Amino acid sequence: MSEHELDARNLLCPLPVIRTQDAVKKLQPGDRLHVHCTDPGALHDIPTWCRINGHGVGDIVQQGREIVITVQVVAGED
Repeated sequence: MSEHELDARNLLCPLPVIRTQDAVKKLQPGDRLHVHCTDPGALHDIPTWCRINGHGVGDIVQQGREIVITVQVVAGED
């Protein structure tokens, strides 16, 4: 299991989800991706994308404008 960071700050919908999808494609099952973003829509969009694509959502932390969503990679992307 590896920890990875994705900087999606100052990007608006749908870019945080697209960048998350692109990053997850390069990871292995068991890896965790910490997505740093500022778009409030990501609070809904990234967990929804994870549910649809079979990945888990760990911690969601919001401090001021910044949101950090942890994605647990469960399945490989085709």
